[in-house]
Formats: sequence, C-alpha cells, structure tokens
Amino acid sequence: MKSPHSCPIHNPRRSYSEVLNRRGFLDRLGGGLGGLAVAHLMAQEGVLAESAGWRPKLDLNGGLHHRPKIKRVIQLFMNGGVSQIDTFDYKPILAQLSGQRFNPGGNLKLESVTDSVNSFITMKSPFEFKQYGESGRWVSDVFPNIAEIVDELTFLMSMRSRTNVHGLGVYEQNTGFPMPGFPAMGSWLSYGLGTMNENLPSFVVIPDARGLPYNGQKSFSSGFLPATHQGTLIKPNAPSPIHDLFPSKSAEFITPASEREGLSLLETLNREHWRSHQGDSRLDARIQSYELAARMQLSAPPILDESTESEETRKLYGLNDIKTEEFGRSCLMARRLSEAGVRFVQVWSGMNGAVGNWDNHWNIERDLSSIAGRVDKPIAGLFRDLKGRGLLDDTLLVWTTEFGRMPFGQGTSGRDHNGGTFVTWLAGAGVKPGEIHGESDEWGWKGALNSTSVHDLHATILHLMGIDHKRLTYLHNGINRRLTDVHGHLIKEILV
Repeated sequence: MKSPHSCPIHNPRRSYSEVLNRRGFLDRLGGGLGGLAVAHLMAQEGVLAESAGWRPKLDLNGGLHHRPKIKRVIQLFMNGGVSQIDTFDYKPILAQLSGQRFNPGGNLKLESVTDSVNSFITMKSPFEFKQYGESGRWVSDVFPNIAEIVDELTFLMSMRSRTNVHGLGVYEQNTGFPMPGFPAMGSWLSYGLGTMNENLPSFVVIPDARGLPYNGQKSFSSGFLPATHQGTLIKPNAPSPIHDLFPSKSAEFITPASEREGLSLLETLNREHWRSHQGDSRLDARIQSYELAARMQLSAPPILDESTESEETRKLYGLNDIKTEEFGRSCLMARRLSEAGVRFVQVWSGMNGAVGNWDNHWNIERDLSSIAGRVDKPIAGLFRDLKGRGLLDDTLLVWTTEFGRMPFGQGTSGRDHNGGTFVTWLAGAGVKPGEIHGESDEWGWKGALNSTSVHDLHATILHLMGIDHKRLTYLHNGINRRLTDVHGHLIKEILV
C-alpha cells in the first residue's frame, strides 16, 4: 500500500503550484460558476482565502477629495466618428462652397486619411438643419428626438483628437492615451471610489448588439490597474446577458457537495499560488470576480428582467420598434444598472469594421441617417426617464465619439476622418443646461475657440465625481500615472 505522501497532492514537502497550475486545475474542476453563492457564504464564514487573511488588499488611494455633484456616469459612445457637420455643428457656408475645392487659406496643407484620390471638394450636408428650443440650437433632421431636449444639454462644440485612426482614437477618448495598455475612465473610477453596490460591478460595459467596438475589450480594460477594475460585459440583447453567470444545464455533475469540496481545495491552491505571485493582481481579481458572480446570481436576474417595466416606459425607449429595439434595450439596461448602484455604465453604438457604425466613408446620407435612427429615440428616452425618476439629480449623461469628419467629400457622397473637431454633449447634475462651450471654424474643419481635449473632459467628469484628477494616481513602472497624464483642465464654464 502506498503512503499518502507518495502522492504529490498529499505530499506536504511539495508546493501545490509545482504539481498543478491553476489553469489546469480549473479545467479539471468542470468549468462554469455553478452555484458560486456557496463561495460567498464560505467566505463569510471564514472558509475562503480572503477571510483567512492571506489575500492582498487593493491599495485604493483615491477617494473623495471634495464634495461630489454626481454619484454615477452613463456614457453613450458612438463608435466610428460621428460627423459633427451633419448633426450638431451647422455650417451654412458649406452649401455656398459645395462643389468647389476646399481652401481654408494661409497655404495650409490638406490631408485625407483614407482617400488618396480625393480632390478635397467641399460638400454640403445632405440633411436639413433647424433651430430648436429657447436656445435656438441647430440640429439636423437625423436627430429629431434629441433635438427636442437641446435646452437641457451642455455642448462641447470643439472637441479635438490627437489622432484620426479609429483604434487609437477610441483608446484616447476612453483612456486618455492613443495606445493600448492604459486604464479606461470607468476603471479609474472603480479604483478610486470602489463600488456603490457590492452585489454588482462598479464598471459595466454594454456593447452594440451586433459586436464589440474597435479594439474589442481592450477599449474598456483596466490596463495596469488591478485587474478587478476592468469593465464587466453585459449584453442585454443576448440570450444570456452575462456569460457563464450560471452553469450550463448539461452540467449535471455539478452538485453542492462537489462544489464545497472543489472550493475548499481551490482555496488551498489559491494560497499557494499567491505566495509565489504576490505582485500579480490577476489572482485577486479572479477571486473577487467569482465572489461577485456568486452575489450576482441573486442580484442580477431581477435587474436584467425588463418585463417589470411599464408599456409606457418600453415605448419611451423604442422597444416596440424593430429599428430602435436593440439600442433602446441597452439604454434601458443602463438606467436599471445605474439605479441599482453601478457607478459607471458605458453603452456603445457601432461595432468594429467598415460598416455597422458611424464610420460614414461612402454614403453619409444613407449610412448616417440609418445608424442615427437606431439611437435617436432611445437616447432621448433615456434622458427623459432619468429625469422623470429624479436620477439626473446625481447622474451625468455623456454622449461622445472618437473624432469628427471632414467638410469636404470622400468619393462622391462620404466623409473622411477628422481629428480637428467634433462634438460631445453632457446632461445632468453639475453642468449648466443649454450651455455652449467652444466653437469650430467656419467650415467645421478645425477648432477655433476654446478647443477641448479628452483630458479636459476627463478632468471635469472626475471633478464632478468628487475627485481631483491630479491626485488620483497609480504608481506604475516608477511613474505616478493618472487618467489625464500630465494634462487636463476643468471646463469651469460649463459647471454649475
């Protein structure tokens, strides 16, 4: 008969990490979460690693630096580069110059990003603009519903991007850097302020129902911050909105007894792994994600169940229309998650690729009107719903994109990328309704007055959340990194 010590698993002289790595163990454990509510209960009773005192605690050095104006943010990101001169930035001179070679004067060099044969012919907007509200804001007819609420929106009319490449532009507008590897704003808020509801993630991402945006999940990565702060994907239009939250129905081998035994052994393996990888946050993030998943098994289903909404609310978001149903459901879920205590919810319109987004190179009249029609009613509905429920009293709604488009045509009826100017608007607590900040030049080509960078926008959002953007830092490779890098100024003119 063999001694139990002849088996590596029972040999106290050998590290578990020498015998079986965690990936191999998890593969053998059967996959899926499978009733991890047991894990949460075990943690509360001191069985799991965290309560045993060995798991490292996150170094949250942020916190509130001053009284906040808002508790949460909902960001609507239009992936692909929305044409400012065909939506919110009316430039009547384009109609006068349409068909003529674009000439801004001063021997300025003209560049086109993707169209090498473009002769830089000025192109008027194919859409009709009208003035709306007491403010008389010009809005094109692609946004008839948003046009009705312009008096309650705060416009940044001269946003700029350092790049006119999609992937880099999306990185910049989300992380402050036009390159991968840096944390998204939602991750910084999670790191600095933690969660408002321990049963839900602090940073949730709702992608377009048709696919992920440029850069995929890297656009909402935690970068060098502890991995627990990365965005959690929720797909309200999918059959399973949260992937692997519950075990597959075919996993009949998962029983309460097998889970208790497996979790007990997993705790031992976690302890051994952590001892040799104390600088790696991924283990801590995985443990926290499992524990969060256990709590979400109870808390998430009621939030994901939209059937509790009234027919009036469903119509408000356009759920009764096949064209607006998908994005409307995403916006409705953003409201439900925010109401339940999620600190930062990001909703995406537009997928990766040359079509199915706001990247209107070929036929702007057809393509822009199509995708704008998918989001116009849901966005206006979200605003009205937030306001009607009193959530705008402590919520900031942000609408933005990665860059704008050119005042001259691409081919015969499209527009190319333009990092020189684009439009962002905000609504809700802490900002002045109807305020207009910045101005582009007469063609909508470059910023002309009070041009705004993403660092300024991020600094202002952090300020509204009660955070001084210069003091929210994380030491990485010997550098005290921050969301705004070494830049960023509060846009004081728009603040209440």
